[in-house]
Amino acid sequence: MDELLKQLNKSQQEAVEYNNGPSLVIAGAGSGKTRVLTYKIAYLLKMGLPPQNILALTFTNKAAREMKSRIAELMGEKIARRLWMGTFHSIFSRILRTEAEKIGFNSNFTIADSADSRNLIKTIIKEFQLDDKIYKPAKIQSLISNSKNALLSPEMYAQNREILEYDRKAKVPMVKDIYKEYRNRLRAANTMDFDDLLFYTSRLFRDYPEVLSDYQNRFQFILVDEYQDTNFAQYLIVKQLAEAHHRVSVVGDDAQSIYSFRGANIDNILNFQSNYPEARIFKLEQNYRSTQNIVNAANSLISQNKEQIKKNIYSEKEEGEKIELASAFSDFEEGIIVTNRILELRHAKSEPYKDFVILYRTNAQSRVFEESLRKKNIPYRIYGGLSFYQRKEIKDVIAYFRLIVNPFDEEAFKRIINYPTRGIGQTTLNKIVSVARLHNVSLWEIINKPLEYNLEVNSGTAKKLSGFREMIDSFIEQLSVLNAYELASLVVKQTGIAHDAYQDQTPEGMSRQENLQELLGGIHEFCEMRQEEGIENIGMMDFLSEVSLLSDQDTDKEAENDKVTMMTIHASKGLEFKNVFIVGLEEDLFPSAMAKAEMRGLEEERRLFYVAMTRAEEFCMITFAKSRFKNGQTISCNPSRFLREIDKNYLKANNIVFENGFGGFQPNQQGGFWDTVRQNREQREEQCKKEPVQASTPQPTYPQPRFVNVKNATPKAVNNNTSGLSAGTIIKHERFGIGTIKAIEGDENNRKATVEFENSGIKQLLLKFARFEVIE
Repeated sequence: MDELLKQLNKSQQEAVEYNNGPSLVIAGAGSGKTRVLTYKIAYLLKMGLPPQNILALTFTNKAAREMKSRIAELMGEKIARRLWMGTFHSIFSRILRTEAEKIGFNSNFTIADSADSRNLIKTIIKEFQLDDKIYKPAKIQSLISNSKNALLSPEMYAQNREILEYDRKAKVPMVKDIYKEYRNRLRAANTMDFDDLLFYTSRLFRDYPEVLSDYQNRFQFILVDEYQDTNFAQYLIVKQLAEAHHRVSVVGDDAQSIYSFRGANIDNILNFQSNYPEARIFKLEQNYRSTQNIVNAANSLISQNKEQIKKNIYSEKEEGEKIELASAFSDFEEGIIVTNRILELRHAKSEPYKDFVILYRTNAQSRVFEESLRKKNIPYRIYGGLSFYQRKEIKDVIAYFRLIVNPFDEEAFKRIINYPTRGIGQTTLNKIVSVARLHNVSLWEIINKPLEYNLEVNSGTAKKLSGFREMIDSFIEQLSVLNAYELASLVVKQTGIAHDAYQDQTPEGMSRQENLQELLGGIHEFCEMRQEEGIENIGMMDFLSEVSLLSDQDTDKEAENDKVTMMTIHASKGLEFKNVFIVGLEEDLFPSAMAKAEMRGLEEERRLFYVAMTRAEEFCMITFAKSRFKNGQTISCNPSRFLREIDKNYLKANNIVFENGFGGFQPNQQGGFWDTVRQNREQREEQCKKEPVQASTPQPTYPQPRFVNVKNATPKAVNNNTSGLSAGTIIKHERFGIGTIKAIEGDENNRKATVEFENSGIKQLLLKFARFEVIE
């Protein structure tokens, strides 16, 4: 145990060792937050707590994988695999699949992504004959999302006078009806959106005390990463699970709370002690990432915030260069200044492009920097752009997978009914939808029994619908026979998607072909990796469950390429770079005009700037423009008030004088509606308890797929002769690289090797499926 703790500083040790009750670990930027979480779990395991009794919740799959990998190095792959560790959404979707019938769903429910959700809302707005310029789908989606994160059902929404008044003033009084119809459509389609995964988990625990008690007993210790980013639903679920034993440890930094637009509530971390009166607070104040000048400059900025937990962040690294501050006459010149500075630093420090990042407040700012970088032939990538799984051809194929697993998935049905083109037009689809609404059944039910439901289509169209239904049915039959990769290959070939893609020899067509190949390759790798780990039953639903929960960070395939990175500051949280450029520090841009209208909004903007500064390890440059081209005209700009808040002792300002004032600041004392909702925590908790249990929507039954053991559906063993392997043997794996076998166990047919790879960490491989060659 001592050897484990020796690798931590005193503050980290204290945070790891205390496990007798609730604790809040305030982890300043670069202070080793992930290290503390990892070692705390390892400490609990060494104290004898079984891994299956530990619940660790994160916000990205990337963070969960990193922590699990570190624990595997400390405690072994077998133990790490038994932990309940993952994102809020992945863990709760796992629970909901087990308990689905209690809340009126089938266990094979699909998960709608943001685009699918918006499309459904757009359809409802159109059916309600509302003006989509007023009822903007993205805006309505945000209102519904905020409601779910506040655990407000459509019924509660419609009964809340404050909400209705807010909508009336915003000229969208029909939101309550859209929300209700949206909820009903999702349930009828056996589909949940991301917010539902939280909403229904909370409802499940509220309405079924015996289920809650079961999970309370199962999770003897709960850990939560990035607690400052939790919303009300996440806060309440954690509180529900921890009520029995109060053994909960949350880690976060109030100074990095920047996601209120997603429903995150800084009060969760600020009020942790009032919610858990016996809680202990531990502060990690040493920054291991940045130089002293960068840390001190960031401290001077964030000290201006009133709502914060006081801490003294310090660095023992070298003093480092002062933060450079540069002004430009225009946004165009700003792009040139940044580009030239990147070239100068790259030449002087001999550093790769991937050590440079340009951070901006809004995506629209990227254009001038793209143009400037291109002119200098500097390679770049825009982080958080259109992710692989959001590309049209990929979403089309995924929609087929979703419909095969869950035939009641309405959005998937509508997306592929006429793709590739099979002569089933929008008119026919509208008829199917209309009849389905009339009889309150799924679209799939209508095309299965068109005569019974009096679907008025001609014989030619009826034949096409029948052909589509028979094709999907044939795929459904294969769910019990083929693994995810084999079924995916069959779908791409037999639907005509492959033929359609390969008919187009334009650059765009070639790109679609490459993307389809990449998707199939990814599914093949998904099956192979689990097969090598000895996991059975690798079906299409397993693949969909994982891919539907991926974030941009998880699917970023260019991270290792030598390119300058460009991203919004929101997307940069959790990342670090040697050289950081923060651009566009102007009033009404940063802080944004909307956010600075109230004190809380302004303080979050300041926290956002703090996050940007603390991404830097060695060098930080801040720029602003005196004029900016916007909406077809050049407008004058004033430097951001935040620049004056940084202690000038840590700035190299090149004789910049702030000639322009910042304008008056009048905080909105009343705040917006959602601020009021966030503040009334106790009232909302009582509301959640009192709301009557909603009757489950009857779900049509459909045979559940029976997944076959993947070894019966894939090529036989790769390495037939593994008898000569032993501990110490060095191998070269085609995916994980060079590694040394540490141990071998199991009988001849199921021999497993624990291998420590140079760069991939410790893996456990089922030898008959592992792809490697022996080096020595």
